[in-house]
Amino acid sequence: MPENAPNNIIFRIDQNSFKQIYLLYWEKVFSICYHHIGETEPAKGMVQDIFKSLWERKDELEIRVSIEHYLVRSAKFKVFEYIRNTRSREKHCEIMSAGYCSSENCTENEIMFNSLKDQVELLVDTLPCQCKRVFKMSREQGLSNKEIASSLLISERAVEYHITRALSTLRTSLSAYIS
Repeated sequence: MPENAPNNIIFRIDQNSFKQIYLLYWEKVFSICYHHIGETEPAKGMVQDIFKSLWERKDELEIRVSIEHYLVRSAKFKVFEYIRNTRSREKHCEIMSAGYCSSENCTENEIMFNSLKDQVELLVDTLPCQCKRVFKMSREQGLSNKEIASSLLISERAVEYHITRALSTLRTSLSAYIS
């Protein structure tokens, strides 16, 4: 992007302009993310995701506002998404633990739960790379199939295939826990 080009025109992002954009705005994007969530590592991950998405979508992206405005909006969306997913996960854990320890065998159930959770994590790590990535985006990050497809530049049908494949593998491998 030329230095004296107006920020509100549509332009193509190439390697040089991407570097300039990154160097100019990564700190601002990071500070927005960090300010809202107060955690360094997730904020760094959000910055990485935003710029990764910008680079991956460079050929199809038409930015009609200033690049700074686009990146600020992306950061705010990522923060919202992170908070939504975190709250959803926390609420799910609260619901699970509320009824969980009211049973007579709370310690035994907790041990079995942790064992199952560890087993699931091990099995997910053995999935093929793309299948694992899709499954984690769906189940851990709470993204919709459409969001995953857009992020990974694959079809929604491919996302469905990978999730079905992952669940099938988990069901088969965890049959001892199910019965």
